Amino acid sequence: MAVRGRFGQSQEFPRTEVEAEELQRRLRGEVDLSSRLTSRPRSVVGLDVSYDTGTNGICAAAVVIELKSLEVVETVHVFGEAAFPYIPGLLAFREVPILLEVLQQLTSDPEVLICDGYGIAHPRRFGLACHVGVLTGLPSFGVAKNPYVAKFENLDARRGAWSPLYEDGELLGRALRTKERVKPVFVSVGHKIGLDEACNITLRLCPRYRIPEPIRQADIISRRALRESTRSEGL
Repeated sequence: MAVRGRFGQSQEFPRTEVEAEELQRRLRGEVDLSSRLTSRPRSVVGLDVSYDTGTNGICAAAVVIELKSLEVVETVHVFGEAAFPYIPGLLAFREVPILLEVLQQLTSDPEVLICDGYGIAHPRRFGLACHVGVLTGLPSFGVAKNPYVAKFENLDARRGAWSPLYEDGELLGRALRTKERVKPVFVSVGHKIGLDEACNITLRLCPRYRIPEPIRQADIISRRALRESTRSEGL
């Protein structure tokens, strides 16, 4: 199964921070903030990347979960190396290549991608979820554990409560409480999906935990795979 998109045709690997920021600004023009979902998706794909401490080793995982039953349909992971340094706001250049690689391993066609990170709630309005969405052509959004560039007002303690994320008067997402009396997550759209849809899907995917199950599972799988790989190399 080939992931739709232009990544193979236009692989651009910036050498400097300035080049990376310029590429983000250029690709930002391709983000589609309108919803392209014609019906409720049957499944979603959670994406996450874990890092091997002390090396450039990384592991990406993709977890497909059926929305109706919340059952895990498929999991895949791949190993690689981070080729770009860690710079706040430029995380996508470390993670996008291996995330596209892990998506290629799926046997089912992705409908919606959920990234552990940001969409347009980003200094250049082009976070990881935007980057992955533009390159694959798939609806995508980000769910982050902490706010990055935007501010929000206090929200009440009930599950489903939310507050808009604003920066300089621009709406960038929502702080969304997925569990009662637990701190919120931060949802921002990436590509081809509306904010209401992204938040509704997020709540559906949080029956027990604060973090949506697809990215929670992707984090567990990628971390475990790295530990097992490191352990086997040491034998």
